[in-house]
Amino acid sequence: MTTSMQDDTDAPSLSDKRPLLPTLDPSLWGKRALVTGASRGIGQAIAVALAQAGVRVFGTATSEAGAQLISQTLRDAIDRAKAAFHPLAHVSNGGAFAGLYDALEQSSEQSLGLVLDVSQSQASEDLLEKLHSEGGIHILVNNAGITRDNLAMRMKADEWQQVIDTNLSACFRLSQSVMRFMMKQRWGRIINITSVVGETGNPGQANYAAAKAGLAGMSRALARELGSRQITVNCVAPGFIETDMTLALSEQQRSQLQQQIPLQRLGSPTDIAAAVLFLAGQSGAYVTGESLQVNGGMFMD
Repeated sequence: MTTSMQDDTDAPSLSDKRPLLPTLDPSLWGKRALVTGASRGIGQAIAVALAQAGVRVFGTATSEAGAQLISQTLRDAIDRAKAAFHPLAHVSNGGAFAGLYDALEQSSEQSLGLVLDVSQSQASEDLLEKLHSEGGIHILVNNAGITRDNLAMRMKADEWQQVIDTNLSACFRLSQSVMRFMMKQRWGRIINITSVVGETGNPGQANYAAAKAGLAGMSRALARELGSRQITVNCVAPGFIETDMTLALSEQQRSQLQQQIPLQRLGSPTDIAAAVLFLAGQSGAYVTGESLQVNGGMFMD
């Protein structure tokens, strides 16, 4: 059983209209973010939350249809945010609301979906080179991931390697690609989406658990390397999250899941997005090398 549908697929999202996560954080206005696996679920919620905070968001999917879906989703989300803040931004002395509104207008013009299979190193290198030539990446959210579940004694070599390549190696390559720009700017945020499975293990997911645990360890090492340049590196570790996959579970299966969670409910993608927004903004500026557990108390470190 996986914790969330983080496979970078292009099916419609669980919800096309996510709650607005209001934030007035000038440190985010005009920043540029790359969010991988942004066409649905957790990745989409993260991309939407950042865009509605005034960040220029580039979200990736593995197909052109998925990239187009991201572009439309971001435009719609930014339009909703603009409509919400418009009355406040256009009163006399609109102050911070006026600043956010201006950032939203810029975000609307520049945020879009892009095609990328993160496991393809050359494609990743080419995309990052293009983005850096246009203004760089200030915030990287490594979210795209896959599962290839099987019991360890039956797991094929390619099932192991595909998960390690996509969920761990690709995250290192993308992180490495944004470091130089962030170091020159003396500001940066690298946020890796891990999993409660990386902490607890899960039968049939030795590959997934290894990749997510490895990603957390890598993040702590990078946090020590990059901290002197004011670049923070953190993880958000989701527990059981309400996604398209969990909707397919029977009531009995859902009940069994919820009994493992002290809060007695599944999380939502916006719960994860709120954690990412915190780590990306000024409120999380003194947090680095941490794994933020967002699991309803299912695992307590």
